[in-house]
Amino acid sequence: MEVLNRHDTSLDEEGRFRLLVDAITDYAIYMLSPEGIITSWNTGAQRFKGYKPSEILGQHFSRFYLEEDRAAGIPARALATAAEHGRFEGEGWRQRKDGTCFWAHVIIDPIRHPSGELIGYAKITRDLTERRAAEQTIRQSEEQFRRLVQGVSDYAIYMLDPAGNVSSWNFGAERIKGYRPQEIIGRHFSTFYTPEDREAGLPETALRLARAEGRFEREGWRVRKDGSRFWASAVIDAIRDDDGDVLGFAKITRDITEKMETQRALEQAREELFQSQKMEAIGQLTGGIAHDFNNLLMAVLGSLEILKKRMPQDLSLTSLVDNAMQGAQRGAALTQRMLAFSRRQELHIEPIDASGLVRGMMDMLSRSLGPLTVIETSFPVRLPTILTDPNQLEMAILNLVVNARDAMPSGGRILLRASEESVPSGKGPLPPGRYVRIAVIDEGEGMDAKTVEQAITPFFTTKGVGKGTGLGLSMVQGLASQSGGRLILKSSLGEGTTAELWFPVAVVEQGTETAAERPIQEDNVARRLRIVAVDDDGLVLMNTTLMLEDLGHTVFEAMAGPEALDILRKQQVDLVICDHAMPRMTGAQLAQAIRNEWPNMPIILATGYAEIPEGAGIVDLPRLGKPFSQAQLAEAISRIAA
Repeated sequence: MEVLNRHDTSLDEEGRFRLLVDAITDYAIYMLSPEGIITSWNTGAQRFKGYKPSEILGQHFSRFYLEEDRAAGIPARALATAAEHGRFEGEGWRQRKDGTCFWAHVIIDPIRHPSGELIGYAKITRDLTERRAAEQTIRQSEEQFRRLVQGVSDYAIYMLDPAGNVSSWNFGAERIKGYRPQEIIGRHFSTFYTPEDREAGLPETALRLARAEGRFEREGWRVRKDGSRFWASAVIDAIRDDDGDVLGFAKITRDITEKMETQRALEQAREELFQSQKMEAIGQLTGGIAHDFNNLLMAVLGSLEILKKRMPQDLSLTSLVDNAMQGAQRGAALTQRMLAFSRRQELHIEPIDASGLVRGMMDMLSRSLGPLTVIETSFPVRLPTILTDPNQLEMAILNLVVNARDAMPSGGRILLRASEESVPSGKGPLPPGRYVRIAVIDEGEGMDAKTVEQAITPFFTTKGVGKGTGLGLSMVQGLASQSGGRLILKSSLGEGTTAELWFPVAVVEQGTETAAERPIQEDNVARRLRIVAVDDDGLVLMNTTLMLEDLGHTVFEAMAGPEALDILRKQQVDLVICDHAMPRMTGAQLAQAIRNEWPNMPIILATGYAEIPEGAGIVDLPRLGKPFSQAQLAEAISRIAA
């Protein structure tokens, strides 16, 4: 009876186990005989292999394998492995009833009798097709990403372990930093930092901040394998696991040296443009002031000339008038320099005795230097004549002397020396010939070769902010070049500087006089003319009228262009003398209107400016520079009315 109960219980347990196995649908669970014949079949096996129990029981399990796997003996090896080692586990392609394939995970366990005899196999199969497809997709994505990162050449993209050692290396890193993967992987990333940055602990700081804040971004100098430096933009991102622990760091570095240099060049160009605009504005302002001051000096000088001619011959009075005229002439020279600075005066080339010009400047130079600087001269009594603009030459020498003074902040000696030199053929930067060399020599700080090379570049200056425009030497070089010569700088650090102006010797006929020096000839005033004088400044107009009437001419006054045209239509006129800078109708526009109605009318344009506006249509007008003397006025009239 007890034996029967135990048998009933065993049957009940076997039934429950069969029900459990049969209820599983995600796994194919079935039994094999020792030869591999299928002896049981659960619902899961039927679901994803497609066979009903009646169709598969008694069949060999190798029918689920691909034909090539059966030919290779894989099913038999699987059973042999399970029998020998107690278990077989593997993955591979299997076939369903309809011929479709699926990726299967297979486990085969041997079933043995308590005596050890093999009585069959338990086989469990799971369909992993979807999981495998997902894994393959992930692997493909990872491979694509790896190839993408590896193929980037403009960025160094690599990984660091938590200690900062390089664990991966892309092509961009190799291109930018020069290391091959086998040369750098495993080394600490501080290898790329400069010695001073490593000493300051910047690599460790970068990792610490990236670990604490999740990201570190900075620019700085980095070092390539060959020791050269580049300006880098570096980003370090911390990589964490699901628990927040740091697994390592992703580091991206970009070489932005060219970008930085471009930005620096842009900033320099912007600064130069600002300086240029500032100087242009100053030039416009200076030119306007100089023009107005010219008109005032015109009235002063003209009136003094007439006064000197008409006053009694009293030496005490004459000396006072001479002093006043000398002061006004100095003011006129100053306005010429202001107009030259503002580029509104053309270069007036004339024969010059350099020795006499410098001697006449000594008082002004001494006053410009201050008590700490001494100036000495070494000039021959007479030098060959040169051809240049005397006012511009004075300004150039003054500029060089002031530069020499600024190079000696604690004071010192400046030597102003001149000599005649000969340049043989093929020697030096100048054409062969005779030259006058004017040298300004200081005992100052001197310049290195690079600074000397850049010194003449516009806007380049070694002086502090607000102490120099960087245009002085450029203007000096421009004067020398226009005069057929050259500015030559010689300097070395700690040994002072020598600035040399070289001018070619000019051959001037004996007895040549300038208009200001030449006395008024009777022939110049013998012919009495009817002249229209036009100027919007009443003082200048009155002064011009006085000088013309004193020369014996009849004068019709006009303060504007339309008024002058009315006079021309009503009066018989021999000559028109007009100012250029007038409102509503400029002198050039008035001249064009006169030419339209009276093509042969002589016209003199009186102005301190060199330029005539574009579009005026008048390019051949004789000009009389303001302020002018009575002698210059008479000569201009004699030339045009001859």
